[in-house]
Formats: sequence, C-alpha cells, structure tokens
Amino acid sequence: MKRAAFFAGLTGAALIGCSSMAPTYVRPEAPVAATFPQAQAATGTPASDIPWQQFFVDVRLRRLIELALANNRDLRVAVLNIEQARAQFDVRRADEWPTVSAGLTGSRQPTGTGSVNTLITAGVQVTAYELDLFGRVRSLADTALAQYLATDEARKAAQISLIGTLASTYLALQADDELLRVTRQTLATRNDSARLTRLRFDNGASSQLDLRQAESLQAQAEVALAQTQRQRALDLNALTLLVGQPLPDDLPVAAPITALPDVPAGVPSDLLARRPDVRQAEQQLIAANANIGAARAAFFPRITLTGSAGTASNQLGGLFKSGTFAWSFAPQLLQPIFDAGRNEGNLKLAQVARDIAVAQYEKAIQSAFREVADALAGRATLGEQLRAQLAQVTAEQDRVRLSDLRYRNGAASYLDLLDAQRSLFAAQQALVQLQALGLQNSVALYRVLGGGWSTTLQ
Repeated sequence: MKRAAFFAGLTGAALIGCSSMAPTYVRPEAPVAATFPQAQAATGTPASDIPWQQFFVDVRLRRLIELALANNRDLRVAVLNIEQARAQFDVRRADEWPTVSAGLTGSRQPTGTGSVNTLITAGVQVTAYELDLFGRVRSLADTALAQYLATDEARKAAQISLIGTLASTYLALQADDELLRVTRQTLATRNDSARLTRLRFDNGASSQLDLRQAESLQAQAEVALAQTQRQRALDLNALTLLVGQPLPDDLPVAAPITALPDVPAGVPSDLLARRPDVRQAEQQLIAANANIGAARAAFFPRITLTGSAGTASNQLGGLFKSGTFAWSFAPQLLQPIFDAGRNEGNLKLAQVARDIAVAQYEKAIQSAFREVADALAGRATLGEQLRAQLAQVTAEQDRVRLSDLRYRNGAASYLDLLDAQRSLFAAQQALVQLQALGLQNSVALYRVLGGGWSTTLQ
C-alpha cells in the first residue's frame, strides 16, 4: 500500500509539471583534512591562474610544449572524446523534440468487385514522439550533458598532465646533459691518473696494486658514462613521444633552469574548483545521479504520439491538385504491469552506480590531496637537502685536493686519493640529480594545484 501511494503521489506530481525524478544533487563532503600538512602561509597567484607560458620561461621548453599540444596523440584522443560526448548529448537532447518527416506512400488493394483500389498520400509525419511527463527523456539528456562536461574536464586534465610530464622529462634531459659533463670531466681526470700511475709503475715508483686501483676507477667512470648516455637516449625518446613528432632541428637554444616560480598551496577545498580531474569525477557523479531519474520514470506510463497530415488521391498526378486532405492521430499509452523485475533491477543498478560514482569522486579528492601533500613535503625538505649536498661536494673537493697533496708528498697511500676521488664523483652525481628533483618537484606542485591549463593554443 505504501508503495502504491508513493507512486500515485509521484504520478500526480508529474502530471502537474514534474520535470525530473532524479534525486536532488548534493555535493558530498570532502573526506580530507581542512589544511595541507607542511603547508606554508604563502600569498600569491594560485597555480591554476598562472598560464604555463608564464610559469615556464625557457623558450626551448615553451616551444616543445606548443608542439606537444598540437601533436600529442593522448591529448588528441581526449579532444575527440569531447566531440563524441557532444554528439551523444545532441542525440539525447533531440529526443525531447518531435521528429517531423516528409512522407510519400502508396498502396494498391483488390476490391470485392475485381478492381484495384489505389491510394497515394503525401504530407508530414510525427512518429512516436514521447510526452515526457515523468522526466525520463530529460533525465537521459541531463546524464548525457554531465558526461559531456566530464569529458571536457578530462581533456583539461590531460593537458595539465601532458605539460607537467613534458616539463619533468625536459628537466631530466637537462640533468642528463649535466651528468654527462661531470662524468666526462671525471673520466678525463681518471684517464690522466691511470696514465701517470702506469708511468710510475713502469719506472718502479708505484706498485701494481696502485696501477690496478687506478685502472678500476677509470673503468668505473667509463661505466657511468655509458649508463648516462643510455639514460639520456631513453629520456630523449620519452620527450619525442610526448611531443608527438621528431624534435625539430630549429629549436631555440636551451637555457639551464635554475629555479621556477613558487606557488601558494591554498586549502584543500580549492582543489574542488582548480583540479579538472576532481571536476570530472563530480560530473560523472552528477550523470549517475540524473540516471536514477530515468530509472524511476520507467515505472510510470509512457505516452507517445504518432500523427500525420497531408493530401490523398487515387492518382499521383492529382495528388497536389485535387487530392483530399487526410490526417491521422494515434496516441499510445504503455503502463508497465509485469516485467519480471527489469525496472526494479535497472533502478537498483542506477542507485549502485551513483554510490560508486560517490566513492570515485571522494577517491579523486583524496588522491589530489595526497599529491599536493607529497609536493609540499618535497618543497619543505628538498631545499635543506640541496644545501647539505652542496656542502658535501665542497668538502669532497677539498678532500681530493688534500689527499692528492699528501700522496705526492708520501704522507698518504694512493688508496686514500682514489677513495676521495670516488666520493667526489658520487657527491657530484647526487647534486645534479637532487637539483633536477627540486625543479621537478616545483613542476609537480604547479601541476597538482591545477596549473597548466590555458585557453590559448587550443
């Protein structure tokens, strides 16, 4: 009885102008803390309001980003997905209007007297137009609209991800070049050291152990050079894939990037408006919510109208001259009585899909929060780590100088000098990698705060 009263009430509401049976959409609470950990009280322009053309000042990098926006295949697929969703929305929206067609039909039937009765009609027809009293068609259109908006947000998220990934790869390539410079310089020093040690050994001024140690250190530098060259080739291949075409020969000269603008983190609630992937998840939730309205409306009668108007004649030549006016009107009402639980199942399916979309939306917020927190943790610690690494390199350089002086004066073994050289090379490699990591973390913070989307160069 309660169920019958519920549906009777909904029927009455629909008949007086109900437009949708979808639940009222309420944005879920963000399941994250009110503030970011390790967030500094910084002021300035939010990352989402800084175009990538202003954030990245290196002209070579900016040129590569322009090429990637024009040629990257993942971004191209994201754009085509928008067109596909827009077409789907147009189809659903068209269902809200009657389809009017021009028609010409003819029929010939034998009569009881042995003659043939010919009838030719021409006019306009409306076929199975649904009166959307219960909002089923409108809910489906709302679902398609939200899905279209979700694909648009997905395109923005794809562009942000592309720009961030390309910038990080570009910085890795710059780090590879610096590592190659350090490694070649180290290899040249070790080649000289091995040559001098062999000369001393040949003249009895050095032991075979010293010679083998020098040759080992020389081979170690050669191994590091080959590894760095291979890594540079891999990073170059990754950059080429992101750009979507072979890198042009006329690219501007690269300028070493030593710093990137700092951006304020804001509060987690800002991510709801600044992150396209979060907005995409919300639009998918809105679509699932609207789909419940269509599933609810399926319980109620569907009223369709079919009609035509035109002229009829028994001769084609007289159709538009002496033909008589003809019309037909055929309304149809279908009320579900027994469907073996199909409508119940569809409603349950729509409700579960909405619950899944809620969980996915909340997960998108949590993932965004975690990404920002990780980038802020990097910003809070990488600066101090870089200062300590610079101090270590300076100390190792002095150690190599002093060890070489002590060795030449017979106050230390050659092993002490080789150990100092090995430690200096490792510290120099770590410094280059740490500098690149700091810049990449700045790019990551800019990206996870919604930076990288711009309406230019679309």
